[in-house]
Amino acid sequence: MSKIRQQRTAEQLRLVLSELFLRELSDPRLHGVTVTEVTIDRELEHADIYVSALGDEARQPEVMAALSSAEGFLRRELASRVRLRKVPQLHFHWDATLAHFQEVESILDSLDIPPAEEDKEDKPE
Repeated sequence: MSKIRQQRTAEQLRLVLSELFLRELSDPRLHGVTVTEVTIDRELEHADIYVSALGDEARQPEVMAALSSAEGFLRRELASRVRLRKVPQLHFHWDATLAHFQEVESILDSLDIPPAEEDKEDKPE
């Protein structure tokens, strides 16, 4: 399988899953969940789906439980919306990238760095 086809298929899965999360799933535990990334193996048999709940890390256990119970529905919907010989097995993972970003941002905001003073001797007049 070519790397380009692999990437296109992963992107297509991400778009369809995002739409399903937004419009089709009625489970209240999955409201506000976004698909951040999808990776797929060379044989298109296993897809790793990374999800996040908009910075709410406390919801991780309930979101992961809801995703595991909705896996059959999601695979069935993918089969009807994406043209593949076989729909890959879905493996859901929590994406902590947003939490790391917020943590780094708060650390940077807490730093007290004085503005650089310009030397008057180094400046030509």
